[in-house]
Amino acid sequence: MLFHLFRRYPDRKFIVIGDYRYDVLERYLRTFAEVEYTLIDAGGHQGTCAGLRRAFEQIPPGEAFMLIWCDLVLPPEYVFPEKTGNYIGISGNFVCRWKYENRVFAEEASAEYGVAGQFIFADKAAVEAVPEDGEFVRWLKEQEQSLVLEPKRLYGTKEYGVPEAYDRQERKCRPFNRITQDGACIVKEPLDEQGRQLAARERRWYAKVGQYRLPNIPRIYQTDPLRMEKIDGCNIYECASAHEEKRQILEKLIACLRTVHALEGCPADAASYYEAYVGKTYRRLDKIRDLVPFARDRTVRINGVDCPNIFYLREEVERRTASYMPSEFRLLHGDCTFSNMMLRQDGTPVLIDPRGYFGTTEYYGDPAYDWVKLYYSIAGNYDQFNLKRFTLRIESGEVFLETASNHWEDMEDEFFALLADEVSREQIRLLHALVWLSLTTYAWEDYDSICGAFYRGLYLLREVMEQ
Repeated sequence: MLFHLFRRYPDRKFIVIGDYRYDVLERYLRTFAEVEYTLIDAGGHQGTCAGLRRAFEQIPPGEAFMLIWCDLVLPPEYVFPEKTGNYIGISGNFVCRWKYENRVFAEEASAEYGVAGQFIFADKAAVEAVPEDGEFVRWLKEQEQSLVLEPKRLYGTKEYGVPEAYDRQERKCRPFNRITQDGACIVKEPLDEQGRQLAARERRWYAKVGQYRLPNIPRIYQTDPLRMEKIDGCNIYECASAHEEKRQILEKLIACLRTVHALEGCPADAASYYEAYVGKTYRRLDKIRDLVPFARDRTVRINGVDCPNIFYLREEVERRTASYMPSEFRLLHGDCTFSNMMLRQDGTPVLIDPRGYFGTTEYYGDPAYDWVKLYYSIAGNYDQFNLKRFTLRIESGEVFLETASNHWEDMEDEFFALLADEVSREQIRLLHALVWLSLTTYAWEDYDSICGAFYRGLYLLREVMEQ
């Protein structure tokens, strides 16, 4: 929620008031924030007034500023008022506990006149006498004779301040693009620089593979922004329950990916191979080493088992990974989890959201990378983790992590049997652990996901290293 505002106003200065898990917030912002910010400790004070007085001290006299609760997500069309003054945001489309009607506050639930938690002040002098504890809106009501606020509608704003509102949203990691439906089309637009880079690669991949007219690729109508066919079907993790039905689907998925691999290839590149599996993973891990509990310990106890820390296993990880390097790279999808594959109504698999690169190589890479991404969903239940369907408890010296199931674990032996001539269990399980560990920073916007990916990766790596 904070980073929504950071992305929206990258050239502004931010003052963030922290309270709950202040130490985590401090480390998190130090690791990921790319804006100018000051973090204020609420210091044990209570209510929405907590920390405001200290925050206002950071604002120069005569400077206008916006005060906003971070659980508000402003709509794209929101703009600051042209005229300098004091304003109060009125919800317009969600219920708030206070209302502001005819310039009078009332502690009465309202959507039409709800006090959303967003204010603009022309100068801090209007509010710098705020108490250190208590409810800010209640204090404003006490000032309504001397402090006149102009209402400003916030139509289209979303509010996530209660669990029910948060749970209504389908949440996935990596919020760098926006997907909307336009009739029979899906429109995919990047939201930040990372999203723009990925979108460019995705467009190039569709153009390259599209020339072969495979039935497994959606129709592309426009490339910038990407407008593509809306698949009449379902994601793989939403399909099938019977063992035999899943086996048939798995055979189709593997055949589909083999068809892509057979289209084109190039000589394998050792530097690119190292980057994809080892270099990238350790760079991401280095970034979160001070962010995740126990990440500097030699072993981490996870679900009752002592797991060696990958930071102390680098030479062995490098040696084992290098031993599986292929002699040839093939054309890859690059991210063929269940979330990025669908089944049409007639059972035809469709590849969506291609990655388009491997390490430093465009289009081509280690074929095992596609197989491990498929395994990531079959045995790793990545798609459920991606939807935040996991529980994580971090206690004194121990971690407990459980992830909901895609209900495809019974396909693990079938998976290895179908690929027996191409990969080994040991190879896939090692690469699987590395993929989980590399997810840590890729899932940067969710602290639980960062921690969960790290612990899941260590748990899986232990199983490999014990062999």
